[in-house]
Amino acid sequence: MKSPLLSLPGAVPAEGVDEDVAAHYGDLFREQRALAEGTGFVDLSHRGVVTVSGDDRLSWLHLLLTQHVSDLPTGRATEALILSATGHIEHALYLVDDGTTVWAHVEPGTQEALIAYLESMKFFYRVEVADRTADIALVHLPAGSITEVPEGVVVRETAYGRDVFLPRADLESYAAKAGPAAGLLAYEALRVEQHRPRLGFETDHRTIPHELGWIETAVHLQKGCYRGQETVARVQNLGKPPRRLVFLHLDGSEVHLPPAGTELRRADEGPDGRKIGVITTSVRHHELGPVALALVKRNVPLDAPLLADSTAAAQEVVVEP
Repeated sequence: MKSPLLSLPGAVPAEGVDEDVAAHYGDLFREQRALAEGTGFVDLSHRGVVTVSGDDRLSWLHLLLTQHVSDLPTGRATEALILSATGHIEHALYLVDDGTTVWAHVEPGTQEALIAYLESMKFFYRVEVADRTADIALVHLPAGSITEVPEGVVVRETAYGRDVFLPRADLESYAAKAGPAAGLLAYEALRVEQHRPRLGFETDHRTIPHELGWIETAVHLQKGCYRGQETVARVQNLGKPPRRLVFLHLDGSEVHLPPAGTELRRADEGPDGRKIGVITTSVRHHELGPVALALVKRNVPLDAPLLADSTAAAQEVVVEP
């Protein structure tokens, strides 16, 4: 849903799945610095919002998700995945339970497929699944923010800030009080700095949780009984994932920022060498300069200099080989 905040002064629409919110409002680095200092907000109203209510909501979701949620305390944020039967990531959910309802935000446009899957798994459980995207808009307040949240509004609080499930009708009036507005590029720059993967960006049709570090944050290794659990357990106990997420420092002297999809090669093999990985997200950071997240083959040496086309890149470990 196209955000009304695109009418704010200086707003430039983002691209791709994020096109319904602003990439920036005229000053990318100022917006990044504001978020890093705990001021302002980010319009994430294009993200899907799904709720699950009913007496069996937590025990039922526990059977479907990679995370342990059967005893999820009220107000505690968590994240979880839904995997295919072969263990590949299909959905990423960012959850909080308010005591009567589980609230989740998901990637833009993925809520319909998620709800279809959840509806197919209801059986005799006392649960109700709803798409709340049309009436609820997500707003992100950065860590350290002292911006007030309206009474009665559901909040998902994490180390990175607060996700506010705001009535969509209140979005413009809330933005007027919560400013300054920061665009999605500022939010993404901090996400990359924090090494946090994003579904559809760091994932493809064959991604498993171990490759991205989601095994630590979105998967509970002591629970079973969910689709794809066998793959998770087998890789965890008997093997290693074929790829690993890395953080890249890119050559700051280059004007061109290698976009997502740029192939990576070892610098000692030159631009015609073997492909050993791919950039998944690249950003310009207000302090670090040009940086990126990338997936590389597990056996690429940790100290190997890389090339993204003609741009030099140095690795920083996110997922251990």
